[in-house]
Amino acid sequence: MSTIDIPALFQQLNGSEDTGLASIHTPVQHTPEGTPYLEAPGVVVLARPQTNMAGLAGFLDGFDPALQFPDYLNDPTPLPDGAQLCKIAGQVCYMSFGPKRSWNEKAEKYFNNLKSSGHGSVFEHANFSLLFYGISRSVTHELIRHRAGFAYSQLSQRYVSGRSLRFVERPEYRVDEQLHQFFLQRIDRAAHEYAALTDRLLEMQHEGVEILSADARTDLRKKVQQTARSVLPNETETTVVVTGNTRAWRHFIEMRANAHAETEIRELAVRAFLCLRLTDPVLFDDYELESLSDGTYAVKTDFHKI
Repeated sequence: MSTIDIPALFQQLNGSEDTGLASIHTPVQHTPEGTPYLEAPGVVVLARPQTNMAGLAGFLDGFDPALQFPDYLNDPTPLPDGAQLCKIAGQVCYMSFGPKRSWNEKAEKYFNNLKSSGHGSVFEHANFSLLFYGISRSVTHELIRHRAGFAYSQLSQRYVSGRSLRFVERPEYRVDEQLHQFFLQRIDRAAHEYAALTDRLLEMQHEGVEILSADARTDLRKKVQQTARSVLPNETETTVVVTGNTRAWRHFIEMRANAHAETEIRELAVRAFLCLRLTDPVLFDDYELESLSDGTYAVKTDFHKI
């Protein structure tokens, strides 16, 4: 295993910070018959913390002037908002706002002390919202097992029509032409079966079959789609917005970007890590990215289960 340059891999994977927030996009491919599919996960940072430093003034001014608490706002070293928020939260615990406090230029040492002490609660204050796409329902079955500190909003196959239907190719299929061709044939077949089922169910609905009847137009469509989706394989694409605090994201990275994690979710976790690291390098600066012998990547840290 060898250590990888993080910004270089971010760029290699089509990463961008043009909007001010990190993202890694993946292009849509098509089978010869026109069925759309994606070869890798897409990750978009939708939101990050915004810290109101100026708002602290009224609070800090209310103490003995000899403590020099207001000078806390004059720290010359800026931090990313997430790191600044977590640092304020930690320093509130000890009213550490005077001249002898840990200054921002030593933020790495400050957070490493928290990590080594297991004081992970401070990291729960900073939330990041990420959009994941180009992932299969197999991945989200694993993803949603991470409950503490996370919120999920996932695409519903009952409400989304087949016009949005796309598929995801596993990493193993991309490196073998025979497996790749099997994949293309399979998703073409699944798309055709889904369309045929939908057409037949619509016919039955128009004929007045009771089990497909409903009062509202939305419910009519839902009755058809919830039935037709039964033929869709696990490699059908899904999309999900995930909001998590830093402690939760760190646990996800530690578990799912690990060299021993399942290949498909590890590919997603590595991309999520890259976007989070570029968004707030202070909170995620203890991780190292490694290249594995099979050409994939893993992430590790010396600070476990903070």
